[in-house]
Amino acid sequence: MAESKEDAHVVEIPVDEEHRHKAACSAAMQSHPLAEISRSPGHFLLLKLWQREEDLFGRRMSRKESRMDTMRREIFHLCTQFFLFHGLFFTILFASSAQQQRCDKWWVPSLLSGCASGAIAFLVQLKLWRFWKVEGQLQRERGEARALTRCVQELRMKGASFDLSKEPNRGKRLKSSSVEIKWGPLTWCSRYRLTLFLISFAALALPSCRFLLCA
Repeated sequence: MAESKEDAHVVEIPVDEEHRHKAACSAAMQSHPLAEISRSPGHFLLLKLWQREEDLFGRRMSRKESRMDTMRREIFHLCTQFFLFHGLFFTILFASSAQQQRCDKWWVPSLLSGCASGAIAFLVQLKLWRFWKVEGQLQRERGEARALTRCVQELRMKGASFDLSKEPNRGKRLKSSSVEIKWGPLTWCSRYRLTLFLISFAALALPSCRFLLCA
C-alpha cells in the first residue's frame, strides 16, 4: 500500500526590506521639524503661545472690520438724511413762498438750514474720525499679525534649531508697492472731501432761501 506524501512548501517573506522602509520612515518622522518641536518643551510652548496670539489677532481684526462696516453704514445714513432734509426743506419753503411773500424773514429759514446742515456735517465728521482711528488700529494689527505669522512659519520649518529668544519684529512696517501721495494739502482734502462737500452744499443752500422767498 503506497502512501502519498504531500510536499510542504515554505514561502519566505522578505521582511528585511519592509523593516528598512519602516525604519527610514520612522527616522524621517523623528527628524521632521514638527516632531522636534513636540519633543522640545520650550519650542512646543512657544508655538502654542504664538498660535493662540494669532487667533486673538484674527478675532480682534474681524471685530474691527465689522465695526468699520457699521460706521460706513452710519455715515451713509447721515448723508442720506442730509439730502432728504434739504429736499423736504426746499419743498416746504417753495410751497410757502407761493402763498405769501415773506422776504423780510428770509434769514430765518437760512439760519435753520445752516444749523441743521452744520449739525449733520459735524456728526459725519465725528463718525469719520472714529473710522480713521479704527482703521489705523486695524493696519497696525495687520502688520503685527504678519510679523507673527512669519515667525510661526520659521519656527515650523526650523524645529528645535529655532532661536527661542527671537521675537516678532512688530515695529517694522512693510514697504508698500504703491507710491503714497504725501503732499499735505492733497492728503487733507482727500480725507475731508465728504465733509467739505456737505459744507459746500449747505453754503449754496443758504442764498437759495432768499432767492425762493424774495424772487
